[in-house]
Amino acid sequence: MLLELNDVLISGEPHTLSLMAVERQVACVVGSVRWLYAMLGFEPVVAGFISLDGEPLTPVTAPALRRQMAFAPRRLDDVGVIDRYAAPTADDVFALRANRQLSVDSIDNEAALTGCTHPQQARLLATAVLLQRPILLVDEPQLTMMTYLKRQAASGRIVIISSTDDAIIGSADNVVGANQ
Repeated sequence: MLLELNDVLISGEPHTLSLMAVERQVACVVGSVRWLYAMLGFEPVVAGFISLDGEPLTPVTAPALRRQMAFAPRRLDDVGVIDRYAAPTADDVFALRANRQLSVDSIDNEAALTGCTHPQQARLLATAVLLQRPILLVDEPQLTMMTYLKRQAASGRIVIISSTDDAIIGSADNVVGANQ
């Protein structure tokens, strides 16, 4: 499986981003979570393209491609807060049928394995992992989570993180930033 961004430009960003993310590696996008939103089809691409195994991401294909991805936001926004680039609310996350099928115990057990010191972030990552999708997108993981994320990649997933933390960037297998 290959997730490709080819000279992608999103609104409000001054530079493009190119990435070839493959299974068994942790790729780090240096900068804004908005790049992850673009991979999910939630952020409009102004130029360039995003594709999954050669299938271009378009408004028509986005729902099918999104079913191959699990997203772990850093935190949930308060219910009722509306922001174009905000992470989903708790209601959004648990409204998904796939999430309702996960038991609280299985989420808590998996959360304990993440190495995350923030309970909400650990549960969000655990929920994303338990969906067993081939692509895992993670916003601003803690350094203590990197061993867990590398295990997820080693199991055959594509793992893409967004971060600005030098230690996390240094522990990724593949690092890309906006082309300047």
